[in-house]
Amino acid sequence: MVVDLQNDFCTGPRATARYRGDPATLDAVTTNACRAVDTARAHGVEVLFVRFLGDRELQGPSWRRRDLALGKEPKCRGGSWGAEFHRVSPAPEEHVFTKRACFDAFLADGFEAHLLRQDIAHLVFAGLYTDVCVDSTARTAFQKGRHVTVLSDCTTSLHLPDEEILRFMTVVYGAEITTHDRPERWTSTPAAEEDT
Repeated sequence: MVVDLQNDFCTGPRATARYRGDPATLDAVTTNACRAVDTARAHGVEVLFVRFLGDRELQGPSWRRRDLALGKEPKCRGGSWGAEFHRVSPAPEEHVFTKRACFDAFLADGFEAHLLRQDIAHLVFAGLYTDVCVDSTARTAFQKGRHVTVLSDCTTSLHLPDEEILRFMTVVYGAEITTHDRPERWTSTPAAEEDT
């Protein structure tokens, strides 16, 4: 899963104004996420793209109230450069799911139905941000019985230290934490455990 690898989150003034870390980290994360996509394709692993649209008319009342209180402008407006994928594009046969002013990909039209139809039991996460949209989707995935792997060099956090959110995901969701260059750790579904 490629989560929100979009210009407004990855590069340019909006991204650098929000991200408190070193901009070189965002650059490395996006580069590694693109490499992970290439590796997945080479191994015949389906790549799913998830994107965020933050237009005001898509926001719920609580989202608008928060943005007003914090002086936040909408990000990734439909049709804008900021909403376009950064450094990677879906292949014609790959699916793109759109989150309309929400964090969790399971709230995107057709996402869960696609997982069920394809019998996808293992989600491997790359993209932004580990402590926001990646975590929101991983949490739901775990609760719905899916295995979770996070490629630690293909994501970074916005609000929390990277190691803190990755430790949390390991403890709470049983997430496997690995890197883009270890496909043997993430290109197959973990063996199902027998009931005891």
